[in-house]
Amino acid sequence: MLKKVPVREQDPKTRAANFQEVCLGYNEEEAVKEASRCLNCKNAKCVKGCPVAIDIPGFVWQVKEGNFQEAAKIIAKSSSLPAVCGRVCPQESQCEGQCIRGIKGESVSIGKLERFVADWSRENGFVPDKPEHTNGKKVAVIGSGPAGLTCAGDLAKMGYEVTVFEALHEAGGVLLYGIPEFRLPKEGVVKPEIENVKKLGVKIETNVIIGKSVTIDQLLEEEGFDAVFIGSGAGLPMFMGIPGENANGVFSANEYLTRSNLMKAFRDDYDTPIAAGKKVAVVGGGNVAMDAARTALRLGADVHIVYRRSESELPARAEEVHHAKEEGIIFDLLTNPTEILTDDSGWVKGMRCIRMELGEPDSSGRRRPVPVEGSEFVIDADTVIMSLGTSPNPLISSSTEGLEVNGRKCIVAKEANGKTSKKGVYAGGDAVTGAATVILAMEAGRAGARGIDEYLRETRTP
Repeated sequence: MLKKVPVREQDPKTRAANFQEVCLGYNEEEAVKEASRCLNCKNAKCVKGCPVAIDIPGFVWQVKEGNFQEAAKIIAKSSSLPAVCGRVCPQESQCEGQCIRGIKGESVSIGKLERFVADWSRENGFVPDKPEHTNGKKVAVIGSGPAGLTCAGDLAKMGYEVTVFEALHEAGGVLLYGIPEFRLPKEGVVKPEIENVKKLGVKIETNVIIGKSVTIDQLLEEEGFDAVFIGSGAGLPMFMGIPGENANGVFSANEYLTRSNLMKAFRDDYDTPIAAGKKVAVVGGGNVAMDAARTALRLGADVHIVYRRSESELPARAEEVHHAKEEGIIFDLLTNPTEILTDDSGWVKGMRCIRMELGEPDSSGRRRPVPVEGSEFVIDADTVIMSLGTSPNPLISSSTEGLEVNGRKCIVAKEANGKTSKKGVYAGGDAVTGAATVILAMEAGRAGARGIDEYLRETRTP
């Protein structure tokens, strides 16, 4: 009982050459066995560690008893995207990180059990109940990523008529364009989850750019919406500002992953161009950097991840780092780029770097990396992918009078309810915080739904 039931995965050498899902998940027997490890704590710390407060002991108990549909009903009360969360949430630092089992052994594999229940639900046709009646109030949700879909799903369950506006030609946001197929299958997982949200009564309109196609003021004043939730994410990439960064063969991870994931560049039957590269350097240490590196590997490249801090400070999930190493990706830690080198035609031919060492802690509490004098060296590369984070696109804020933003161009909103400076407008997720995790965006979506419900109840005429 001290060890988790092992989860089946593709062999590293096999999966490094394909885009099929790495983790194969639990079968029924394995799920019941793992669920039996749960202590069913009365004061469950795992729930406090879950940003959307799923009744974890409740659904795990139902899995233990073999009542998978009941487990699905319990999860559905708190999450509209369980198959996604079971795959990409950082459970080790949230629910599983709080699990009492983890004190004298390994914590219960809550994420893998959530994934099992969600996959069982899809395979067996279980759909959450749709509300019997609507209350006549209309809410517009901007963005169909995890924050927007969660907010829309919660509002629909409350009886609101919800329309989601998505700028791209397909719904899903970062779930669709940002996370690779080998971590999050689109046809088998993301699209069915979106369909379940639509089955709650939510309408989704694609190819609508808020700030261009229509403004927030027009939604409120001309289109008859009573409130708006902004969950537009953060898709504006950041760069280092070093010499050579404008060279041919330098990409943001955002563009690189969008070409592969949304535009299917990894598939032979699509014509989307992508710079596969033979020697690829990925700058950054987060989950997005791991995704870009592992995508480049599968496209046939030798890949280095270049990160200026030590391994213990890598912001990526431990599981993603482990998978990347298994697949043969090389980690150049305590290393910082100083210049991208180019050939006579302006194409990348290498990246000059300098070794770093950890000095005194900075404002974040982490030890600040400082250069080691005389330690410069060159990494041979024909492609460089910058994965340094993203910020919100300013289009919405610049086209909406009275909407306050901070110095990072993020929308200012109250964490508890998503309320912004503009009446009737709420916001959450990466548009407010900058790039963060799927589950934190979902938490913000739930908070926004609560805030909108409270606001519209107060303004509702008797």
